[in-house]
Amino acid sequence: MSELQIPLPGDSGAEGIKIGARSEACVPPVGVLAPSGTAAGAAESFSLLKCIFSFPAMLGTLLVGAVFVVGRTFAVDPDLWWHIKNGQNILATHQWPVTDPFSFTVAGQPWISTEWLGDLLFAAVSSFAGLRGLDALLIVLGGTVMLALYAYATLRSGNSKASFVAVTVLLLLTTPSFSLRPQMLGYVFLILTLIVLERYRQGDRRGLWFLPALFLIWVNTHGSFVIGMGAIAAYWLGGLVEFRVGSVEALRWTAAQRIRLEIVFLLSLVALTLTPYGTQLALYPFHVASSLPVGVANVLEWQSMPFNLPGGKLFLGLVLSFLIVQMVLRLSWRLEELALFLFGTIMACLHVRFLLVFVPLFAPLLATVLSRWVPPYERSKDRYVLNAVLMTLVILGMIRYFPTNTDLQRLVEVNFPVRAVEYLRERPAPSPIFNTYGFGGYLIWSDYKVFVDGRADPYERGGSLDDYFHIARLEPGTLSVLRGYGIQSCLLDRREPLATVLSALPDWRQVYADNVAVLFVRRDAAASEEATSGPTRGRKE
Repeated sequence: MSELQIPLPGDSGAEGIKIGARSEACVPPVGVLAPSGTAAGAAESFSLLKCIFSFPAMLGTLLVGAVFVVGRTFAVDPDLWWHIKNGQNILATHQWPVTDPFSFTVAGQPWISTEWLGDLLFAAVSSFAGLRGLDALLIVLGGTVMLALYAYATLRSGNSKASFVAVTVLLLLTTPSFSLRPQMLGYVFLILTLIVLERYRQGDRRGLWFLPALFLIWVNTHGSFVIGMGAIAAYWLGGLVEFRVGSVEALRWTAAQRIRLEIVFLLSLVALTLTPYGTQLALYPFHVASSLPVGVANVLEWQSMPFNLPGGKLFLGLVLSFLIVQMVLRLSWRLEELALFLFGTIMACLHVRFLLVFVPLFAPLLATVLSRWVPPYERSKDRYVLNAVLMTLVILGMIRYFPTNTDLQRLVEVNFPVRAVEYLRERPAPSPIFNTYGFGGYLIWSDYKVFVDGRADPYERGGSLDDYFHIARLEPGTLSVLRGYGIQSCLLDRREPLATVLSALPDWRQVYADNVAVLFVRRDAAASEEATSGPTRGRKE
């Protein structure tokens, strides 16, 4: 039987709806009398083993292996370090911050930890397992995203092989965005929400009650919960009326289905208020969208889709190919899934950070299209032993090639001012210190007060974010702005323009440089420092 169309038994309100089949590897053959006693237990165990080592399960293992290849490079976002530090502070004080504790530019400005639950996770893993634990967490989160995406695409398309192909293609879009930030947890929660909603559309009523608890965790972890609430609203609206216009169809909910969905939506809204900050976390995404123009205009992840780069070209190619296939084949789509796809496409075009929102909204559609040409999985042709061997090799490979702590430390040193901070510990530079935006998180983790870091909110409200970009772009009056803040030292990325300018100015002296960072000190401040603490060490290359 084709995986594409299997009638749903049970719910009377779901008659006539076609759903994707569960993995046939885990479905017992129809018509076979169930054995009893020991034989039943043995048959059950054998069936479980066949499910574990099925072809769809092996494909899922390959996806995790692909994530491992990317994750072992430990390409983490600079914000990771301040997230860890914030989590450590909460664990140590048992208090949630309400003012900025990390900078000298906006110290005391109102600031709330909107992602505190994720910060606690990162801090706990860092404390117990160090860099290896953090890298393992990155791989686990990335693998979970891909497996959930694979399961969601299979649920919608009914074809695990087509879903694997779709998710593998989309893997090229997702992995560059994989980083240890609370947003990774948000992506997991978004896909879980979509799975629950799709299962509800196919007749599963029980899973829907899981959503309020999920949103309780989600609102305390990341602001992407807004998209999850929007997905519930889209499914609700998509079933209010029944119609078919061209390739778009709406399937009406029964009264009972609609009421359950409304109750869950309201319970989820209530859950959004259960935070250490009351309703502030629920309102924060709207604050970001409406009140942070400087950060949105200048921070890379808020920029529009770079269609000149390979990732942007792949995104454009996928969207255009889907539209062309749609024009040729005239496939039918439900109103809610088409609306979510259009929303994800628009948001990814506007802000590249929403590419990981586009991917789960597009994956089931791509898998459904591919299922027209990719043959479905047939359990009778499965080779369980071969699957088991391949899965074992992937797992052993991940164990064998998991990076050592030394490897990870070396990777961190390539991207962050590790050796510069070591120098500062031995030979403190006069403060306050102006720092490169990408160095702020690591300096916070190293217990230094910063000029700026990845938390745009307090800096924009305090005015220093605009001043930072004024300095970084070398706009007229840059040196006056530095003097206005009383800056005595500058820890910079050695490739940025300000480093070149300061190296040519007589008022500044380079006291340290490596392949990542360079440290400049005002000559009058350096002279004062030498007078009180002795001669300066030679420059460290």
